[in-house]
Amino acid sequence: MRSSGFIRAALLAALATGGLAQISVAQTATDQTAATPAAAADAAGTADPVVATVNGAEIHASDVRDAMSGLPEEYRSLPPNMLFPMMLDQLIDRKALVLMAQKDGLDKDPQVARQIVHAEDSALQNALLSKEVGPSVTEAQVRARYDATIANKPGDEEVHARHILVAKEDDAKKIIAELKGGADFAELAKKNSTDPGAAQGGDLGWFKKGDMLPEFSAAAFALQPGQITDTPVHTQYGWHVIKVEGRRQAPPPTFEQARDQLRQDMIQEGVRKVVAQARQGLKIDRFNPDGSVPKPTDSAVPPAAAAPADPAAKP
Repeated sequence: MRSSGFIRAALLAALATGGLAQISVAQTATDQTAATPAAAADAAGTADPVVATVNGAEIHASDVRDAMSGLPEEYRSLPPNMLFPMMLDQLIDRKALVLMAQKDGLDKDPQVARQIVHAEDSALQNALLSKEVGPSVTEAQVRARYDATIANKPGDEEVHARHILVAKEDDAKKIIAELKGGADFAELAKKNSTDPGAAQGGDLGWFKKGDMLPEFSAAAFALQPGQITDTPVHTQYGWHVIKVEGRRQAPPPTFEQARDQLRQDMIQEGVRKVVAQARQGLKIDRFNPDGSVPKPTDSAVPPAAAAPADPAAKP
């Protein structure tokens, strides 16, 4: 069993780094039982009681719940009657540090002031995006996007191919000539290919166009089953001889396979929409990197520093 001192140190570290997990305050409150003072006060009708003061600065039950929500799961699962007082102690420590920093005038330091502004801006931005975008990316809406754009539609075309990779074009041409003479592709791959899959006869399995380099895919998808490239295919890895073993229409991905990408796409769409709305009607002025007003001849990129004169150069 870990000591309470160890747990308190770990909680402080988690608070100092902003926490490792994000859970809504409402969910965190639901997860706690009435054993906490905050829960008991809520049951009694006090929405957000003051649970401590530091030089008159109040710490509310909601502050403790917010701090809990940022903890790793292993600490959030501690008994509430153990976790709550520990978290309250950490918030008291944090408030004491803040008051000490203010007493030292650190809140007036220009760099600290900028950091405070950035933190406030970030909190407001995240709050706005959560408010505007979050409700439009529910599980049901992601499922609806899947049903409309992916489900019951044909999947991507795939080919099953083998290849032989060599360093020189002439070597690839010789291999093509041997294949046309009846040589076995897999055996030539084992003998000549520098690709790691040579031991498997150059077998690449099934793949989609986007899975391979564009030059390789273009050549492979132009072949029918049993065909071999007439000329070597050049990529950054060398020269390829390609044989297509089969073609098929892949089934569409399942909802579970597509969910994360669909969700990410929907979030990005929502963010772009909110940003466009936020910029509407704003007067935006851009300036050069040195703060001067741009001129038609100005470049958006700062000019590079002049290179030092080469003493060996001819005058």
